[in-house]
Amino acid sequence: MKKAVLLVIPLLVAAMTSGCAVYVPDAPPVVGKPQGGPGNGFCPPGQGKKGNC
Repeated sequence: MKKAVLLVIPLLVAAMTSGCAVYVPDAPPVVGKPQGGPGNGFCPPGQGKKGNC
């Protein structure tokens, strides 16, 4: 009888915890620096010729 109980208890614990799920939130979005315009050191192709940088 003891052997049966020692076998059944781990099986019950495994059955009860097998349906658990871990919630992991998504990473926050990466916000980059705006490109183009004066003073930030980047000028998109063709904008320098138009005088926009």
